[in-house]
This record gives sequence, C-alpha cells and structure tokens, in this order.
Amino acid sequence: MEKLSKERAQKRIKELREKTEYYARKYYDEDNPEISDFEYDMLMLELRNLENQFPDLIDKDSLTQKVGGHVKEEFKKVEHEVPLQSLQDVFSIEDLRLFDERVKKETGLEEITYTVEAKIDGLSSALEYVNGKFVRGATRGNGQVGEDVTENLKTIKTIPETLKENIDITVRGEVFISKADFEKMNEEQEILEEKTFANARNAAAGSLRQLDSKKTAKRPLDIYIFNVQKLKRKYF
Repeated sequence: MEKLSKERAQKRIKELREKTEYYARKYYDEDNPEISDFEYDMLMLELRNLENQFPDLIDKDSLTQKVGGHVKEEFKKVEHEVPLQSLQDVFSIEDLRLFDERVKKETGLEEITYTVEAKIDGLSSALEYVNGKFVRGATRGNGQVGEDVTENLKTIKTIPETLKENIDITVRGEVFISKADFEKMNEEQEILEEKTFANARNAAAGSLRQLDSKKTAKRPLDIYIFNVQKLKRKYF
C-alpha cells in the first residue's frame, strides 16, 4: 500500500468512512447490498490499515471501532447482557501468524490447538431460555443493542421452545437460508415476476426482520447455534 502523508491519509480516511457507512447501511439495515462482501472487506481493510498508520486519526464512530448495523425503530430494543461482537477477518497467511502470536501471548501457552469451521453467512441472533423455556430472541443489532424478533424466531422449526434441562441460558446462532432453498425462493419470485433476492444472507436477514411473523413463517429459515453467551444451571 502506498504510504500517504497525514493530510492525504486524513482525506482518504474520511472518504472510506463515508463509503463503508453507506454500504454497511445498505447491507445491514436495508438488506439490499450494492457491492460484494469482498469489495466491502477491501475498503474496511484499507481503512483499518490507515488508522493503524495514523492512530491519532482513529474515531470512535468509525466502523473499525464498532459493529455495523442499527436497530429499526419499529422493533422493541433488547440490550445484550453479553455483547455480540464481530468476527475478525484475515486475508493472508501473515495475518494468521500474527493472530496466533497474539493468542499465545495473551494465554501464555506455547502450543495452541484450533478448531476450523465453515462460516455460515446469515443474521446473528441471541436466544434466551429461562427454566428451559424459550422466552426471547434478538438480532445482533449494533452488538450492544438488538431488535426483539422473538415471534419471528418461533417460526423457525429447528429452534426448540423447551430444552431437556431446566436451565437459564443465552446462546448465539446464525439464522440462514440454505443455498437450495434460496435458489427455490428466487425461482418462485421470477415466476411471480417479483424482485429476486441479491443473496441468501440478505434474504435471511430481511425475512427475520419482518414486522409480521406470518410473513417470516413462509420463508425457509434455519439456525446454527455456535456459542454459549451465558449459562446458569438449575437443579430442580
């Protein structure tokens, strides 16, 4: 990357922040992306590199310092007791080496075993269970505050309303639409001469954020749970 003067870097950082905010709004809030994930990632990477080069130009409102996405006013707000953070991207072997070094330094371990999983691209959500009963579900939102989409999540057949144990637990999962179901949805849209969906991720996000749960129920949503946010075990 060309090394810029501070004046040029400041101008470019301003441009990148405006672009990433715009594209993030189209992607996260409107579920209507205008550029590919790779193109967006490259803009974010350039912004992050410039801010690392000129740390005094870092702003708390930059998307490098927070999670993209806002809460729609039509939904009830849910404050996440445990924040739903973003995953960190890497784009080279060197990035992986640096990540490994940070992990070893922070844990004090010399050898680390990693689990590699395929990334499911959907809408991250938190599910809350009290006494083993599903009581509330929310979108990630900005990571700190999300949208209450409990009734919409209840339409997903793979989400159990009752667990086998009477526990209080909050889990994080990715709501998604499979490739096969996505292609079928777009075929149906074409037959009806209606607008097709740009990609499976945004189709899933738009479906989960419907104000009418009956519309959500008609979409082939599924969920993959990948993290326990909070657990309180009960013995009665």
